[in-house]
Amino acid sequence: MEQAVVHGISKSWTRLCDYFHFQRFVAKPCAIALNIQANGPQIAQPNAILEKVFTAITKHPDEKRLEGLSKQLDWDVRSIQRWFRQRRNQEKPSTLKRFCESMWKFSYGLYIFTYGIRFLKKTPWLWNTKHCWYNYPYQPLTPDLHYYYILELSFYWSLMFSQFTDIKRKDFAVMFLHHLVAILLITFSYVNNMARVGTLILCLHDSADALLEAAKMANYAKFQKICDLLFVMFAMVFITTRLGVFPLWVLNTTLFESWEIVGPYPSWWVFNLLLLVIQGLNCFWSYLIVKIACKAISKGKVSKDDRSDIESSSDEEDSEPPGKNPHTATTTNGTSGTNGYLLTGACAMDD
Repeated sequence: MEQAVVHGISKSWTRLCDYFHFQRFVAKPCAIALNIQANGPQIAQPNAILEKVFTAITKHPDEKRLEGLSKQLDWDVRSIQRWFRQRRNQEKPSTLKRFCESMWKFSYGLYIFTYGIRFLKKTPWLWNTKHCWYNYPYQPLTPDLHYYYILELSFYWSLMFSQFTDIKRKDFAVMFLHHLVAILLITFSYVNNMARVGTLILCLHDSADALLEAAKMANYAKFQKICDLLFVMFAMVFITTRLGVFPLWVLNTTLFESWEIVGPYPSWWVFNLLLLVIQGLNCFWSYLIVKIACKAISKGKVSKDDRSDIESSSDEEDSEPPGKNPHTATTTNGTSGTNGYLLTGACAMDD
């Protein structure tokens, strides 16, 4: 088990290096060709007092502190709230960077899903899941299967590392749990030679990833109709595979067929417990997708993702209130300096 984890971590660093090369020589030129600029959110007006509070005390001042700062600076409370919102958004990545990240994940997702399909169509357990348990645990580990597993494990380790450097979203804890359970499942199934059923699980969960990242890229490029179409396709594939195929096909074989052929054994309980946790997360994300779809039906386009990590405000709040010292900020490209950074859809979601 230790060897598999170490191998996965070392490969994850390789994946990270590949990402930076891909971003520089492939994704960035594509983004520039699509006229996606590196503009980020509005830049907060320089202010030493507010900057000190932001960096040393709190990024989310309460009402009492806001009133104190208002008196100290002779600014109204709304202007100070807007300054803190802009300052928080200032630390978040630009549309260009987001596009590059999505293009990398799209390329990986498309490649790994294609590889999984090509690998599995030659195996007997794709067509009859009972073959996952015949002659268990004395099943050969082929080079193709080993490569598939290590590639998946390295990707999830890279997600685990990058999650702590990326902007934290509302579902940070859920995503952390997902990555942790995925790494445990991949490692545990590899060590216990449950790799056959493991390949089914991996390929099934990879099926919707490329569609999601493609929808996000379309959103960043401001191709709203394409984004909406890709999101509908993603939602259909995601809900069908994870709420339909996964429990009826995969959980059926891990819970019942394995019990029938192999019988209960200690790792059986651990493995199925982890799979049930994954299924619980699948239900949670399916709920979010359905929620976004319902908003899309009512508004005529995919609505803003509840997990979005960019803070926005109403037009009234963004307009400068009259009276006290004005608090100005530049705008570009007609989107408050964001070049489409205010995501308009579920395209903001990450799997």
